[in-house]
Amino acid sequence: MIDPLHALTIALMALTTYMTRIGGYLLLRNRTVSVRTKAVMECAPGCVLITVIAPDFVTGHPADLMALALTTLAATRMPILPTVIISIVSAAILRSVLA
Repeated sequence: MIDPLHALTIALMALTTYMTRIGGYLLLRNRTVSVRTKAVMECAPGCVLITVIAPDFVTGHPADLMALALTTLAATRMPILPTVIISIVSAAILRSVLA
């Protein structure tokens, strides 16, 4: 059984994510954005990914550090979705092998 506080947290995170996405659409739907604004908006998912994986820099666990290296390598060569998949799979495999 899931803790009600955890369920509420997940629901609020989902609502926040949805409102951020729909809010951007509603604010910008009838406007033309500059090249610079478009570039900033396209970088945002990468910034979010960095905030998720940045704590692994200081963990000192070999599996996490190797998964971070693989993620960094993938991020320099691939779009965001394959990079996220590679990071999740490599972290899972390396944690199970090196645990």
